Amino acid sequence: MVGVTVAPWPSVDNSTCKHCGAHVTDHFSRVFGDNRNRAHRCGDCDSYARLSRGSAAGVDVSIPDPETSPGRHGGETDV
Repeated sequence: MVGVTVAPWPSVDNSTCKHCGAHVTDHFSRVFGDNRNRAHRCGDCDSYARLSRGSAAGVDVSIPDPETSPGRHGGETDV
């Protein structure tokens, strides 16, 4: 007789940011991600101010995106 164990967690890999492909932890995905624990943005491609307001969950936030607004989150070179 063969025993089969069913994992109590989904087999879907949510360890990468959907926007930039950077690694994100399971904890980050659960805390900041959407209701399916997917991170749409992460600390490598977005600012903490935007992440804490929902950008990692795919929510449009009013704070300017660092990728399209120069001078935010490393957008400009040092002088």
